[in-house]
Amino acid sequence: METPASSSLSQLQINETQTLIPGLPNDIASLILSLIPYSHHARIKPTCKSWHAFLSSTKALFSLRRHPRRSNHLLIIFPQDPSISAPYLFDPQNLAWRPLPRMPCNPNVYGLCNFTSISMGPNLYVLGGSLFDTRSFPMDRPSPTSSVFRFNFVDFLWEELCPMLSPRGSFACVAVPDSGQIIVAGGGSRHAWFGAAGSRISSVERYDVGKGEWVAIEGLPRYRAGCVGFLSGNGEEREFWVMGGYGESRTISGIFPVDEYYKDAVVMDLKKSGCGKWREVGDMWGDAGRGRLGKIVVVEEDEGRPAVFMLDENEIFRYDMASNSWLKESTVPRKAPCNSFGFAVLDGELHVMTLMRGDDLVKTHRSRQQKRGGTLLVQIYHPKKKTWRSFVTRPPFYHLLDFKTAIMCTIRL
Repeated sequence: METPASSSLSQLQINETQTLIPGLPNDIASLILSLIPYSHHARIKPTCKSWHAFLSSTKALFSLRRHPRRSNHLLIIFPQDPSISAPYLFDPQNLAWRPLPRMPCNPNVYGLCNFTSISMGPNLYVLGGSLFDTRSFPMDRPSPTSSVFRFNFVDFLWEELCPMLSPRGSFACVAVPDSGQIIVAGGGSRHAWFGAAGSRISSVERYDVGKGEWVAIEGLPRYRAGCVGFLSGNGEEREFWVMGGYGESRTISGIFPVDEYYKDAVVMDLKKSGCGKWREVGDMWGDAGRGRLGKIVVVEEDEGRPAVFMLDENEIFRYDMASNSWLKESTVPRKAPCNSFGFAVLDGELHVMTLMRGDDLVKTHRSRQQKRGGTLLVQIYHPKKKTWRSFVTRPPFYHLLDFKTAIMCTIRL
């Protein structure tokens, strides 16, 4: 019977004289090489011709890494407009960084921000956003975009997909892997260079990855931008949650616009035959008096019930669905300058990232060699053990990373 490793090697068409590891059959050696973290592949490819051939055949390699124990949960950081500044892949377990190709550039637009990035399988999606278009008037007024791009890690290439029906940025988005769908909800035109103003929409769309087309579904009950989305449950009991965001705005003294932030959430039942109706979840703040949501991440738990966490300044809260309230979970051990934190989930742990300058560290010989991008302090919280640990790494950026505008997502490779 042919093993997965031998069938993968047959796809590689490696010459019999090209041995992967001397003294071992190539099918065994391929399994060993497949365990090397993905972030290190570019570094070890030049070792020999056979390794270069094996690690370059990503289709065969990904077939060997399908098992969760062989894959790595990685973080992708978009420091700026991905058509100008390359995104980076970060492996926190091995403290390794790898640049990705820039997204295809349109010479007529610039300053893309507030887009959403999401992963599904070996694919990375970049959807929507707000940008400036030199063909529009006035040129200094940002507008939303409906563009959708996908980066395929198998072919290591970007491709442009069918655009969304409605242009949008700052919107809720979820991937439904078992049905091959992406759902987007709400959004608007606000740009990171402006603290207020911009349009809001309530439309909701569903993208079928297999068919490559967008379909409009029932819209949100109200206009909502700057919101976050996540899935809860499995199968027929799966729900799409859209939480927080802002809708209408008011002005102070008739001049300064101020957003009216939502303190509730709306939920849609996702059926196999389509999508259900929206239901509203009431005020989740109670007497806390908080004006807006912080950064939200979701940890997948048993039976599809997610654990939802919020980072608000220096405190972490957990959302309790039964009482519809936020309960304090923990406090970040080390504060960040200006409360600028990055927040992500990797392997079920909460990663709180802080970019620190050289003068924020103990002055040692090592700290004096930091790049202009500073030093990244990553503080990790384990929700079940309720413990903290941390590490420091040097990012490859030659500019300071602003977590208030940077876009992040995770992927398993």
